[in-house]
Amino acid sequence: TMTQELIANMLGVRREGVTEAAGKLQKLGVITYKRGHITVTDRRKLEALCCECYAVVKKETDRLGGIPSMV
Repeated sequence: TMTQELIANMLGVRREGVTEAAGKLQKLGVITYKRGHITVTDRRKLEALCCECYAVVKKETDRLGGIPSMV
């Protein structure tokens, strides 16, 4: 999970913008969020909703060995 504040800082936007987007994504059933924490519940659907740049970044990340686990 990631906090809305962390996502806002990473994107350089206000937390309120992340809150609004999170609400829309929750209504679509791809995430849940409460108390400022966001959890992805349907990764495939979320990936399908992303712009085409996500596929490019994912392919390159996978080629380089992926992202290390946060656990």
